[in-house]
Amino acid sequence: MFTGIVEELGEIIGIDRQGISGSIRIRANKVLEGTKVGDSIAVNGICLTVTAMQEGQFTADVMAETIRRSSLAQASTGDKVNLERAMAADGRFGGHIVSGHIDGTGTIHSYRKEENAVWVTIGTTPEILRLIVEKGSICIDGISLTVVDVTEDAFSVSIIPHTGEETTLLTHEPGALVNLENDVIGKYVERLMNFKDSQTQSENSGITMEFLEEYGI
Repeated sequence: MFTGIVEELGEIIGIDRQGISGSIRIRANKVLEGTKVGDSIAVNGICLTVTAMQEGQFTADVMAETIRRSSLAQASTGDKVNLERAMAADGRFGGHIVSGHIDGTGTIHSYRKEENAVWVTIGTTPEILRLIVEKGSICIDGISLTVVDVTEDAFSVSIIPHTGEETTLLTHEPGALVNLENDVIGKYVERLMNFKDSQTQSENSGITMEFLEEYGI
């Protein structure tokens, strides 16, 4: 589990593609402290398992499903990435519950400066938007942020100077892809509500055990 509080900016120094999947090498410092092979590191919000470590860098395997759902398909050597180690049991919970399992991507529409903050508007799919609520949480490229506005096809967040300086979000151009993870609590609520609705429909369908027995089923 992660919190969406980025610890440092890393740099992609190698990509080994094998079909859709492959592996990635990243230069880092802080997130390697106390880390060992088998540990998890969030890379732009994607939970990856460390498979090898050398001084100042680590390697992680990337499966095809991760490539399909995230912006890693467009990653290149030299790209900066947001990094966070998995949350320690005795750590502070500074953001929100982040699993590192990307729901999909969004496209940056625009940036708008407002005094000391920058509004970032991001378009995405209806499947992701339906779980985004004003003043709720969203994880963008591994950054825990508060939603300030939601429309039919996009949502906006407001970036304070510290977040802008310590992450990659303000370095993108409009049109760039970013990884999105919805609030896991919202996903569980939606699943439970849909399950309840399907159960109710089944109960009201008129199909009973007596009906099935009558027709030899």
